[in-house]
Amino acid sequence: IGQKFWETVSAEHGIDSTGAYVGDNDLQLERINVFYNEGYQGKYVPRSVMVDLEPATMDAIRSSTYGKLFRPDNFINAQSGAGNSWAKGYYTEGAELVESVMDVVRKEAENTDCLQGFQLAHSLGGGTGSGMGSLLLSKIREEYPDRILSTYSVVPSPKVSDTVVEPYNAVLSVHQLVENCDATFCIDNEALYDICFRTLKLTNPGYGDLNQLVSAVMSGVSTSLRFPGQLNSDMRKLCVNMVPFPRLHFFMVGVAPLTAFNSQQYRNLSVTELTSQMFDARNMMAAADPRHGRYLTVATIFRGRLSTKEVDNQMLAVQQKNSSYFVEWIPNSVKTSLCDIPPVGLKMSGTFIGNSTAIQDLFNRVNQQFTAMFRRKAFLHWYTGEG
Repeated sequence: IGQKFWETVSAEHGIDSTGAYVGDNDLQLERINVFYNEGYQGKYVPRSVMVDLEPATMDAIRSSTYGKLFRPDNFINAQSGAGNSWAKGYYTEGAELVESVMDVVRKEAENTDCLQGFQLAHSLGGGTGSGMGSLLLSKIREEYPDRILSTYSVVPSPKVSDTVVEPYNAVLSVHQLVENCDATFCIDNEALYDICFRTLKLTNPGYGDLNQLVSAVMSGVSTSLRFPGQLNSDMRKLCVNMVPFPRLHFFMVGVAPLTAFNSQQYRNLSVTELTSQMFDARNMMAAADPRHGRYLTVATIFRGRLSTKEVDNQMLAVQQKNSSYFVEWIPNSVKTSLCDIPPVGLKMSGTFIGNSTAIQDLFNRVNQQFTAMFRRKAFLHWYTGEG
């Protein structure tokens, strides 16, 4: 996911796979140092740290087209792998590696002028992403208590499962996420597959297509940090506006426009269409239906040359039409930000972030699977054995 995110961001800033700038717009360079350090001969290097407990994924990124973009020291991996066990990632294997990771994180943080926060992309199903991810979160939280920590968490989905012990790993991680992090964007493989089949009309979607969708969200959320806009927001503003109670920071995300690749040229988007697609349940990237709950808060990020008035009117209309889906004790619960520069290849786009009570569907589902196994004490020895 991290790799795809950097490909998307690089394309938006006009940076090719070697790190050289090939764009034609000064706005692309104006705030480029938010996500990149400028290296030797004007080569731009992403500020990212890649961690895994086994070498395979790293080697794949290193040898890919964008492999030369990243700083070689920022790849950190162990040899053994966490074997899908949260305990291995958190207590044994991960704990050995975490200090060397924190060294690199410190180096990157010291290069910044005004550190806004950290983004962590991980999965909650496996061992490394969940166990070691939680460990890293708590370490970063210890060292930088006043910085925003946001995570993009891939939650295990009911139908697409790759390990049996996913529910255990997820429950253990969610416990950590509730305590140690400021914003969690919940992403779900099954919902992503649905979007690929239904909306994008792909016959055989692979992980590449799924990660493309996730990176669209990540790029949308961070867009106002990277480009000047009429109504700007940053990670902190987002958190302040989105989190009514500190523990309720699990958001559902969506992007618009999502059209099938071959039918793009037949449509001309309007703000009305964008808005209705953003609030559509089929566009949610977590397998929870927003119609089952109510929105506490919503943030929308529009990109492209749009009139502010039109956007505001649309937002008002949505709130009035669906007033039953918004809680009545937060009167103006929708925050809108506008950014002038659309993503590559589109005239306008929108990113939707909702803090909805429907997210409980997702936790209930994991909880049921967890209880079913835990009642029989199945697979527990893998966890107790590590401590």
